[in-house]
Amino acid sequence: MAAKKKSVDFEQALQDLEGLVTTMEQGELSLEESLKAFEEGIKLTRDCQARLSEAEQKVQLLLEEQGQLQATPFPNEA
Repeated sequence: MAAKKKSVDFEQALQDLEGLVTTMEQGELSLEESLKAFEEGIKLTRDCQARLSEAEQKVQLLLEEQGQLQATPFPNEA
């Protein structure tokens, strides 16, 4: 159940980041608001990257068989 919670947290963080980008692109924020939004965006980006890295490590552990990693590439999505 903890994995589901992290997944939801990741999705929410990604949505928040997309919202910040949209707001900043509109160009209607003051300098102070822009800096706060940028700072929050950096924090969200780092959180998402950490969660993705953790997920990648878990996948590698699951794919490990008899001490050898059998990595299978994901199919390219267009």
